Amino acid sequence: MKIIKSPKLSRQKFLLLLAALGVMTGLARAADGPTNNPAGSRPETIVRVACVGDSITFGSGLANRQQDAYPAVLGRWLGTGWEVRNFGVSGATLLDEGDKPYAKEKAHGDALAFTPDIVVILLGTNDSKHRGDGSLEADQAADNWRFKGNYLPEYKELIAKFRRANPAAKIYVCLPTPCFPGRWGINDRTIHDEIIPLVQKVAEESNASVIDLYTPFAGKAGLFPDSVHPNSAGAKLMSATVYAAMTGKPAPPDVP
Repeated sequence: MKIIKSPKLSRQKFLLLLAALGVMTGLARAADGPTNNPAGSRPETIVRVACVGDSITFGSGLANRQQDAYPAVLGRWLGTGWEVRNFGVSGATLLDEGDKPYAKEKAHGDALAFTPDIVVILLGTNDSKHRGDGSLEADQAADNWRFKGNYLPEYKELIAKFRRANPAAKIYVCLPTPCFPGRWGINDRTIHDEIIPLVQKVAEESNASVIDLYTPFAGKAGLFPDSVHPNSAGAKLMSATVYAAMTGKPAPPDVP
């Protein structure tokens, strides 16, 4: 029986072969594209997170919103490998017919241009404004909720825009925080009884995930100094809730 011996590789040729294999492996991984599993490891790319919302996302009322707004805290907790940006706009509505539609704000275009891998949407508080609840402040406020028939389709269209920007984007829709009892025409009963069920329906019909930001704040009026906007402790609780939903883990101790 004749044995055919394999030709010996010199050390130099062997190293060159290993290097070539490494390049091929790297190209194959790159072709796979970024994964959108927030709990997984993303050593080769940065996971882009867009926090879309109104003044509660923006951080209105906080002494240092750059440090204490929930997207800022979330970004510190997620750490290296993540880029979290705050695209909140004070007074913004989900409704295009509202008094300050998010879709017409610069932040909306900036968020789409960011092509986020993960989008966290918290809109609806300002949409709850309507007249006829018996308060003078409500009667002087915008009557946004009279357009409630458009809330569901326009929310679904907002999600569709982010998926057109990045078809692999993971979308989270948030149940709005409560208000105690509310100012500027913002109505907690409308939020609880009408807007929250619609957000849940949006999630179901758009294959989005729900983050409940209403239940964790129930009965915690002390976290809302002006009855609508959370203080720094409230913003941290928001961050912890969003972090847990995204990663499946409890929030870590805050990082200075």
